[in-house]
Amino acid sequence: MKEVREHVLKTPAGGVKKYDHDALCDHLAIEDRSRVIFEQGVGREAIVRIYPANPLMHMREIRIEDLLLDDRGRITIGSYYDGALLRFRLFDPKTGNAQRAAVFGTTGAGKSRLVQAILVACKRSGIVVHLADLKSGQSVPEAKGQVATRVTTQFETILMLRGLVAEAHRRMKAYADMGRSGFVKDDPDPLVYGVVDEANRLLEDGAPFRKEGAYLIKELGRTGRSVGVGIIIAAQAGHLEELGGSDTLRAMLKEGEVILLRWSSGMMQQLVGDGLVPRGEALQPVPKVVGRIQRVRRYNEVAKDDEDDVNSQGMLYHLTGARPTSMARTFVVGSVAPCTGYDPVILDLYGPAAPPGEPIELELHLTAKELELGYTAESPTPAGPAGEAAGAATAAPPTAPKSLAERILTILPPEGMTAPDLMTALDADGCSTKPVRRGTLNTTLSVLRKEGRLPRPDGTGLIVPIPAD
Repeated sequence: MKEVREHVLKTPAGGVKKYDHDALCDHLAIEDRSRVIFEQGVGREAIVRIYPANPLMHMREIRIEDLLLDDRGRITIGSYYDGALLRFRLFDPKTGNAQRAAVFGTTGAGKSRLVQAILVACKRSGIVVHLADLKSGQSVPEAKGQVATRVTTQFETILMLRGLVAEAHRRMKAYADMGRSGFVKDDPDPLVYGVVDEANRLLEDGAPFRKEGAYLIKELGRTGRSVGVGIIIAAQAGHLEELGGSDTLRAMLKEGEVILLRWSSGMMQQLVGDGLVPRGEALQPVPKVVGRIQRVRRYNEVAKDDEDDVNSQGMLYHLTGARPTSMARTFVVGSVAPCTGYDPVILDLYGPAAPPGEPIELELHLTAKELELGYTAESPTPAGPAGEAAGAATAAPPTAPKSLAERILTILPPEGMTAPDLMTALDADGCSTKPVRRGTLNTTLSVLRKEGRLPRPDGTGLIVPIPAD
């Protein structure tokens, strides 16, 4: 049996800032890039390990005991390349905080199986889950009947998120009246999670409810944590801008649980830019096919039949864990081969018991305007003769009202405006029936300047936008 070779390297102060995995493998004369693992440690040290075969190729099946919360509020979802267990936190018993989590990965990278594991863990641990499966229910079909609420359309997702935000606000008021500053699990309220799978469909540019969806997720990330209402999203690994804008998610991602499966180059650039991956440090790529040897074939060589088979599902980096640059992989969740119906292995993991919690009554979270127009939870289009005459395709979907900051940035011309003129323009833009107060305007302008969305005052008295690139 071949042994593992290990090289311990001394690095410059501050560690290696430029790392080329292919160049390292070429230097070591290793054709199978997946056999070589590079990891930086604390201080001026790095380790290069050369395995006989990729150590993450053969993972065991996930077990029910893996998915029960430990005394630190974590579940075990897989292992690192060196055998250390990969844990994912669902609750912090020290602070009483629910978590904010995001799972990113390209198509076929293993997102849905990881979401299934999280959903099983929540059910088995008494955590209430309200789920949006935006692939028409196909991403995690076995979750039907296993969660308190399950929706499959964008409009239902908005109503579900409104319900979660309303519950977070109710708890904030109730806990304040009790004199309580934090959440105590099951006293009197259970731990609750909103889970949005295929969240990119809700938040991508051009999606009908993008603005409100981004706002509601941000609000849950900001206010839900301390009252036991968490939020988990799973999305394609594109650009963060495709998920409602990077500003919406940056704070949530930096302080939550972030899993990165096989990614796109655009997502990696955004993660580096947002500080989730140290600038200048490159993660070892997750290949689509592990063990493939990249070389030029001779004219009479024939490729193996299984050479293009995808076999890296579940390989990942836990970016907010203790080892953000160490490659890991989830345990096997469910059947390896596709099933003709519900996966029996996943159903066995869920178990026969009823899910904890009560469903969100979606109809209660329709706005007065939506009710007036005849909207229902099933359809964001007017009902009755008016709707039939207009036709579903022409009915405008409900959207969140523009914030004052958005209105300001929309109104400002390139040459700028004085504060009195801006107030007059805001009062006439038709976005609100209430006049803008001078103090509110000044506060909003100050926030926009701190965020770098407006320049600092230049002494002219004009409020000007930042010129477009």
